[in-house]
Order: sequence, then C-alpha cells, then structure tokens
Amino acid sequence: MATRSTERRALLYGLTSVALWSTVATGFKLGLRELSPAQLLLVGCLIALVFFALVRAFVTVRMSARQHLVAAGMGVVNPLAYYLILFEAYDRLPAQIVQPLNFTWAIVIALLAIPMLRQRLPPRGWVGVFVGYAGVLVLLTRGELASFGHFDAVGVALALASTLLWAWYWIMTVRLGIHPVVLMLNSFAVASVLLVIVCLTTDGLPAINWETLGYGAWVGLVEMGVAFLLWQRALALTRHAGRVGVLIFLAPFLSLVLIATVLGEVIHPSAVAGLVLIVAGLVLARWP
Repeated sequence: MATRSTERRALLYGLTSVALWSTVATGFKLGLRELSPAQLLLVGCLIALVFFALVRAFVTVRMSARQHLVAAGMGVVNPLAYYLILFEAYDRLPAQIVQPLNFTWAIVIALLAIPMLRQRLPPRGWVGVFVGYAGVLVLLTRGELASFGHFDAVGVALALASTLLWAWYWIMTVRLGIHPVVLMLNSFAVASVLLVIVCLTTDGLPAINWETLGYGAWVGLVEMGVAFLLWQRALALTRHAGRVGVLIFLAPFLSLVLIATVLGEVIHPSAVAGLVLIVAGLVLARWP
C-alpha cells in the first residue's frame, strides 16, 4: 500500500513538472516582448538564486572547496551561455520551431555519450537518431524538402547549438556528481554577476516592475526552480524511472497547444509532424 502511495506521489510530481515545463516556451516569448534576452535571463537568475538559497538552507551536503568552485564554473555554461543562446533563438524564431528543436538535446546526449562516456549506441539508437533528425528536417523545411528558407538561419543555428551545449552540460554534471541544489545555487550566483556586467555593457539593466518580475519568476521558478526539484523528487520516489521519464514526452505537445492559444501562433502541420518524428526518435533510442 505504501508503495502504491509512493508511486502515485511520484506520478503527481512528474505530471506537475511536465505541466510547468510545457508553459515555458510561451513564457519565454512573452517575456522577450518586454525584455532583451540578457535582461530576461538576469531577472530569472536572480529569482532562481533566491529560491535555491532558501532550498539550500534545508539541505545538508558536504562538499569540497574544489567541488564548490567547479559548480560555480559550470554556471558559465548553464544558465549563462545556454539560456542566452536559447533566448536569442526564441527572439528570432516562432516558438513552435524553437521548442521542438530544443527538445532534440536528448538525441545529442546519446551522440555525445559515445566519446565522453565511452558508451556504445546500438543499432536501434542510430535509427532513433535518424528518425529524430528527419523530424528536424520536416520542421525546418515545412515538408518541402527542397526549401530551407522559411526561417532565420542564425536563429536555427542558435537553437541547435543550445542542444549541444545542454547535452554537454548534462553529461558533465553526471560525471562530476555534485549535489543538484548546490550546483544550481553556485551556478546562479556566478551567472547573475556576469549577467549584470553583460546588461550594463549592452541593453542596460532591466526595469523592475510587476510585469518583469512575473516573467522573471516564470523563467527562474517555473523553468529553473520548482519544476526541476519536483522532477528530481519524482525520480527519487519511483521504482520505475522509465515510467516517470516517459511523461516528459507530453511537455512539447502541451506546449504547442499553449503556443497556439496564448501566443496566437498558427501551428503549421509540419511543426506537429516534425515533433512526432523527434519524439519517435527519442522513443526508439529508449531515452527515458
């Protein structure tokens, strides 16, 4: 009975995380209407920093000075570089394009794991990679395989680059074995300082009002904070990580619904078809 109750809690935490993550593409686009990528990220990082500082007060972890320094250094990659690149892509492209492209980070992990973790990708995994990137091709050509001119080329390059950066970061954090809360706290502290410098030398510091704080909270709490911890909790509680992990595939489809209803983007059939192929590629590669 206790096991059933625990599994139900894990499922609830997982579904809540997915529901929260499905809103972030919409939140990013709305926030970028009012703020530059660096400004939006700065407000989000500051709010996330406060959040993880509060969480850290309830977490007992022993770490060496070297681990603290490494965790701080990782902040240059994530959230700083990763989200600056991703937000710039969202600023240049429709959300229905960036969101599926960004979801291919899981395919990139499978490829990077070959040289970085010395893992072998079985034939089924290679089929999954092929199917997933066929989805990218459909997405970018809108089904017209002879045409690539529909979208901003720099934005597409940035969206794909973000998947490489995130996949590298994910693998490195697994190898380093640093407690996730400490990792996030140190990373956000460093990124916040650097983002203040970036803003001062480019677009200026963001105006602080209820609207910008709301978008910052969307980034810093929904995307980076609460959903992250709920997902970690779901995986810690369940005995069937694969069952919980597969829930993440719901997020991009829910996201498309919000992109259409809230942002008013007319969802092109190729966006749905491309996303279906990307998810099919992940399933074939047994990503969960």
